[in-house]
Amino acid sequence: MDLLPFLLIPALFVFFAGFRIAQQFQRGVVLRFGKFVATRGPGLYWIVPLIDSVTNVDLRIVTSAVSGQEAISRDNVPIRIDAVIWRRIVVAERSVFEVRDVENAVTEVAITTLRDVIGRHTLDEILKEQKAIAEAMQTAIDNVTEPWGVKVERVAMKSVEIPPTMQRAMAQEAEALREKRARIIKAEAETEAAEKLRQAAQTMMESPAALELRRMQMLTEVGAEQNTMTIVMMPSEFVEAARAFAGKAVVQDRPPG
Repeated sequence: MDLLPFLLIPALFVFFAGFRIAQQFQRGVVLRFGKFVATRGPGLYWIVPLIDSVTNVDLRIVTSAVSGQEAISRDNVPIRIDAVIWRRIVVAERSVFEVRDVENAVTEVAITTLRDVIGRHTLDEILKEQKAIAEAMQTAIDNVTEPWGVKVERVAMKSVEIPPTMQRAMAQEAEALREKRARIIKAEAETEAAEKLRQAAQTMMESPAALELRRMQMLTEVGAEQNTMTIVMMPSEFVEAARAFAGKAVVQDRPPG
């Protein structure tokens, strides 16, 4: 009976040593004699001391940077790309058993996928459709990492760098396009102005009085600009026509009766 306390105290110590705590964002992968037993957590759980081993797995989203990756576009333009990957572990035991280093494996898959996807698109497509290309990369990476218990939440391209010579060529192309649009707008304006002048000329040809009025207006404007007085000799035919026109207007405006 005197040995019982000496045996009970070590037994209790070993028993309580088997308790483990997993945070809300953690899962414990338990192995017994090297064989998978269960995934425990979150919270308090117990393992068999000295027999079971535990690997804690973080389930939170992790950001992986894929920086300074060089690729060749479909039109043979060298490009330097910086990308970011958001991933998380969804099956804890797979991330332990199927791959040795999850972060390194996902990064390497992202690098090869990035180069493959970029090689399918031209430079213009890469610059204009970055969101669509990033979504295609996400799908391709996720298909590879799914057996590892890893879910790729998002892929984004931070920056796309092109050679300086290509930048100058693109700037010249953009300038040429702007000049082209400016010339088109100017030509359209001149065409519209010519059409208005043609209509005005047609109107004056049909009405000699309108032509004479326009001529008088021009003389008045010239005189006002040069601060001079201009005396215009009007043909009698024009005066008679204007007088007849004014008489008709008065008769039409007079009330009946």
